[in-house]
Amino acid sequence: MTIDEAQRTIDHWINTVGVRYFSELTNMAILTEEIGELSRHMARIYGDQSYRKAEDEKNARDLMADEMADVLWVLICLANQTGTNLTKALEKNFEKKNIRDADRHLNNKKL
Repeated sequence: MTIDEAQRTIDHWINTVGVRYFSELTNMAILTEEIGELSRHMARIYGDQSYRKAEDEKNARDLMADEMADVLWVLICLANQTGTNLTKALEKNFEKKNIRDADRHLNNKKL
């Protein structure tokens, strides 16, 4: 699925199954919540925290993937609501990074 297809598919789902979009501010709050849930799994998989339940630890990567999909879903909702074409925005972002960061990382002694 391309980004454009995802934007169209989510828009169709929202307008048929979901009835309507939540407000932009509500979706921003939901996005923040979803990022927090993703962070929780990242801290347990890659960081120093551990899961309380063995079942969660066993399914950790699936749970993390699901949270990443939730983040992407809400981000796409916000893009749709604000009239943002994410494909074009990402292409423009690549152009910016290729100009701005052409030598930046190569010259970074920390890397």
